[in-house]
Formats: sequence, C-alpha cells, structure tokens
Amino acid sequence: MNKKLLLLGIILIVTEAALVFNMFYPAMSASQGKGPRKTVPGQGAIKGINIGLYSNQACTIPVESIQWGLIEPGATANKTVYVRNEGDTKTTLTMTLSNWSPTNSSNHIGINWNYTGQTLNVNQIIQITFTLSISENIQGITNFSFDITIA
Repeated sequence: MNKKLLLLGIILIVTEAALVFNMFYPAMSASQGKGPRKTVPGQGAIKGINIGLYSNQACTIPVESIQWGLIEPGATANKTVYVRNEGDTKTTLTMTLSNWSPTNSSNHIGINWNYTGQTLNVNQIIQITFTLSISENIQGITNFSFDITIA
C-alpha cells in the first residue's frame, strides 16, 4: 500500500513539474533565442497611385493599411484587396516595397502577390491576394512594418 502511495505521489510530482515546465519554457526560451519561437506581429501602409485599394468588391471601403497579425517563423499570411483602375487610361500594375522597420526585416520577410500582369481597363476591378512569408530563421525582430505602393 505504501509503495502504491509513493508511486502515485511521484507520478503527481512529475506531472506537475511537466505542466510548470510547459507553461514557462516557451517564454524563457523565446527571450533567450532558443527553443520554441514567438510569433511576430506586423503591419504596413498600402497606397495606390491612380488606382483605388478596397477591402470589398463593391469598392466602398478603402484600404490604407494591412494588419498582418501574428505570424510564426516559417509561416505565411494572406491578405486580399480589391484594386480598381481609377486613372484615365489602361494600366498594368507594379508593386514597390519601402520603409522597412526594422531595416533588416526585409532580409527575413518576403511578400508576393497573385497579380499576373494583365492590363486593367479604366474602372476595372480585380481581386489581388498578397502573401507574406516569414523566414524560419528570423531572430531579433519582435515586430515589423513596411509600405506597399501599387502603381
């Protein structure tokens, strides 16, 4: 009987130690740059030149920034916008990235879009999805921001 109680006590102690370790290990290891990694929050301004950027297909809700949210190293995030040619001629879109903060974050963060180079007629609307990817090896960056300009 005593052996059973002793064994049960040891199991409870080991289980409790494991729970405490699992609760505190991610926080400790992230601050030391080892073990499980924290998510990285990000955001950025988005600006159109002769085009409008909107969050809905009816083009009634303008988009001025993208909140990428919390992204784990090695993961991707997608954000969709609706683009309308608001110039007075047909256009082909280009994307420029600028104002990276911190400046070295561009070494660990990539962005692509599913735009295929088609010409947009005046007032034509297309849906574009931006895909942001975070390097698996990102370190020392606790948040980031950058600007996207679509022209």
